[in-house]
Amino acid sequence: MNRRPLSNPSPSRQSWIAVLEAPIRSYRESLPRSVPPSLKILFGIGLTLAFTIGMPNTGAASPPNVILLMTDDQGYGDMGCHGNPILKTPELDRLYADSIRFTNFHVSPFCTPTRAALMTGNHPAYTGAYRTSSGRTMMHPDEKTIANMFADAGYVTGMFGKWHLGDNAPHRPQDRGFQHVLWHKAGGVGQAPDYWGNDYFDDTYERASPEDRQGTPVAVEGYCTDVWFREAIQFIERNQERPFFLYLPTNAPHGPYHVAEKWAAPYQGNPEVANPNFYGMIANIDFNVGLLRERVDQLGLAKNTIFIFMTDNGTSAGAKFRGLDSTPIKGYNAGMRGKKSSVYDGGHRVPFFIHWPNGGLTGGKDIDTLAAHIDVLPTLADLCEVEISDQSPPDGVSLEPLLAQPIDGSPKAWPRKHHVVQYHGGPYGKALPAGPYAFSVVMTDRWRLVNSGEEFLYDINADPAQQHDVSEEHPEVVEQLRELYNPFWRRVSPRMTPVRIDLGNPAENLTRLSSQDWRMKSGNPPWNFGSIKRLPKVTGPWMVNVKQAGHYRVTLRQWPAEAKKPVIAERAKISIAGLERESKVSPGSLGVTFDVDLPAGPTELITYLYDRQGNAGGAYFTDVEWIGGEQ
Repeated sequence: MNRRPLSNPSPSRQSWIAVLEAPIRSYRESLPRSVPPSLKILFGIGLTLAFTIGMPNTGAASPPNVILLMTDDQGYGDMGCHGNPILKTPELDRLYADSIRFTNFHVSPFCTPTRAALMTGNHPAYTGAYRTSSGRTMMHPDEKTIANMFADAGYVTGMFGKWHLGDNAPHRPQDRGFQHVLWHKAGGVGQAPDYWGNDYFDDTYERASPEDRQGTPVAVEGYCTDVWFREAIQFIERNQERPFFLYLPTNAPHGPYHVAEKWAAPYQGNPEVANPNFYGMIANIDFNVGLLRERVDQLGLAKNTIFIFMTDNGTSAGAKFRGLDSTPIKGYNAGMRGKKSSVYDGGHRVPFFIHWPNGGLTGGKDIDTLAAHIDVLPTLADLCEVEISDQSPPDGVSLEPLLAQPIDGSPKAWPRKHHVVQYHGGPYGKALPAGPYAFSVVMTDRWRLVNSGEEFLYDINADPAQQHDVSEEHPEVVEQLRELYNPFWRRVSPRMTPVRIDLGNPAENLTRLSSQDWRMKSGNPPWNFGSIKRLPKVTGPWMVNVKQAGHYRVTLRQWPAEAKKPVIAERAKISIAGLERESKVSPGSLGVTFDVDLPAGPTELITYLYDRQGNAGGAYFTDVEWIGGEQ
């Protein structure tokens, strides 16, 4: 990769070794003649190692650390530094003032796809993880993540917070390159796959480490955001002498909008505030950003730490809208149209701040060149000199040339001329299976070709609020942008195939499945307890891979095992690997168990729980355990 210095470089570790070479050689030569030459060489090696190992991780002599902070559902306008007249975010404002800011930075319109792009540098649909449920939240196993890359380069990797790229092996964060993890399952705390009873306060999350790859549920004290930042600070303290890669994806301010009253109180009763708790959650994040940055500075690590702040999509509750695509009818959205899940700019244009003093990334410069989430991986690989495999170059491009460019212009050879974002399947999954063009936007620095059921063209420079369709005035632009979409579709569509959950994987032998991962042909499966408590008469397949042939125990439930609620059904049935088994449901039973012998390989698991009228819904929670060889 071609790299350029972002500032005057400090002496590297190799330079220090060169500086030390002469005195070490002099010391070797001063040893008595009676000392054998081989021992003199060993003395020299020992001194060199002592000096180099002892070098602290505080300057450019060491690889830079990385802190990647991403909040959930916080929009571009949900902070004071972007003009919000009500919300107070002093710590984010300070980071804004210290950082290089990308003002035309785009992600996906909702949670999972952005995370997949961030982890791989690839378009979300190419990874297989392009929706937030319905069996489409997991990445293909051949995708190498940014955590894999940094771990292979000798970094310590940690993740604390929301993953939303698969709850089971081989898709959990500890399966995808993160060594130290504390995380909640599902797309939000309290959703169906998450630990039963979690409500943002004093919850139970899963911890994994190099010594415990299975993962262990642990009860923690405190508010969720406080917990994630506390864990992040402890991770940094433990690993301050080594280069670290820290991914800190908070679940806040995602709904449900729970926060301590003291944070929401300043916004209560204000008629211009759409949701005081949402603002309170951001205020709490802001406070924690200050604590984190202060501790990094106290440890002497701030100058050589790349600190990135971004969000995963447009606002969910920072303003009130008519549908997904309107301008706000109450609240502030930085002049944009659309919110989370919209293909208008308000759904996917987000903040992106990057700060690294030793790399010269300070001082409050704006870069308005089109950039995206797929660019984060190649950018960090460039800045940290971490190798990307030539076998699988990412879809994104490194932003390093833009970061190195003087403030008065962009590189003439900048490779990106356009970018495509697509909400595959559309709102509520009504357009599944996902096809071409629908719910997409083709972007350039000037134009937006939006397809949100109908096709519209906007001149974003003249009309940033996207109020005036100019497609009739510029038919040639519409045609050009349509043509730019086609290579994107050819790239991603062959990979929009099922991604499977392992059964019988030694890294997670007891596999706990939830209906959030049923792969539905259209629409969303029951993914939260609001729908599950009604016992909807619907079922769908889990796309699974039987990792090893043998005897399996399959237990069907309508609630998580921890809830200890009885199955309300007359009869149960499972279908898997060409086998069907049925059983009566005993009154008061907490689960219905089937023992089956399964061959290794890909298959589908479908469950049925019949009521007295013969109507079937699925077992929204199903445990599968490998018992041993075939019986």
